[in-house]
Amino acid sequence: MKGTTMEQEEVMEQVTEEAAVSNGSSDSLKKKGKAQTLADLPGVGPATVEKLMSFGFQDIMAVAVATPGEIVEATGMSDALAKRVIAGARASLDMGFASGDELLKRRENVQRLSTGSKAFDTLLGGGFETGAITECFGQYGSGKTQLAHQLAVNVQKLVPGSYAVFIDTENTFRPERIIDFAKGAGLDPGDVLQHIKVARAYNSDHQMLLAEKVEDLIKKQGLNVKLVVVDSLTAHFRAEFIGRGTLADRQQKLNKHMHVLSKLGDTNALCVYVTNQVMAKPDTFFGDPTEAIGGNIVAHNSTFRIYLRKGKKGSRVAKLVDAPNLKDGECAFMVTTEGVIDI
Repeated sequence: MKGTTMEQEEVMEQVTEEAAVSNGSSDSLKKKGKAQTLADLPGVGPATVEKLMSFGFQDIMAVAVATPGEIVEATGMSDALAKRVIAGARASLDMGFASGDELLKRRENVQRLSTGSKAFDTLLGGGFETGAITECFGQYGSGKTQLAHQLAVNVQKLVPGSYAVFIDTENTFRPERIIDFAKGAGLDPGDVLQHIKVARAYNSDHQMLLAEKVEDLIKKQGLNVKLVVVDSLTAHFRAEFIGRGTLADRQQKLNKHMHVLSKLGDTNALCVYVTNQVMAKPDTFFGDPTEAIGGNIVAHNSTFRIYLRKGKKGSRVAKLVDAPNLKDGECAFMVTTEGVIDI
């Protein structure tokens, strides 16, 4: 129609599709086979596609795993139409139950990122898994950030040309350390630094936004991101939400952040590594009183949990606290100028 604006087209498009939903019209809802692109989904036209993509919904999978509220927020469509769009996306992807042997076959595609220490890799069943969140918590100086730098280098050795994303909340990223580790790994330091995208997060909202923007690096810029580091996960949340009265709000916000990271790792087959601060439990009279910040929210959302502490003669000790397929255990390693190595 001549003289119509994008806003007018969008309104006309949504009115037409909502009428189709209420009337049960199959032609308008594009039920011709499975959707291949966003434009093929029921109730989605050019204007809605543009809206979805501006909110980070770049493909059908992103829509399929979204909530109706997220689609409504992105497009302004009705709740009923949003549910129809999501249902169409899920039907196109055949999302449902899979047999155990099919899942086993998918697990063959999981890559494992080496820490540099054979003992540490063995503890983790070969290294840090892609498609999962690995949390390392421990006191200052236990090696959490050193390990983050090492992984950012090693991922480029595992997958040449890949990128690491480093979300820095405590001003801990040091390019000089990357240069040392790159030389130790036999890689070109300049090339390694070019393949690490670093962003400083100044508050919890900024941190959450940066995690969501990683999808843009992958979809819009075409970067092969295989590692996302958040160092540290809870620093801003801990500083901004003070007192027991704010605990529920903090945990709810932290839970949303963790879900974004989990979805990011799963849908893009990348490794998510988060470091976490600790506190001392005052009611512990025997044993180690150290406990990770974030409570059950962080614990349940992390696939693997590792407790790092200082060992004897400058060594570090990694204790596997939780894993879905591995037994508990611990190992010792060293952090040197060249990187993480066995003792």
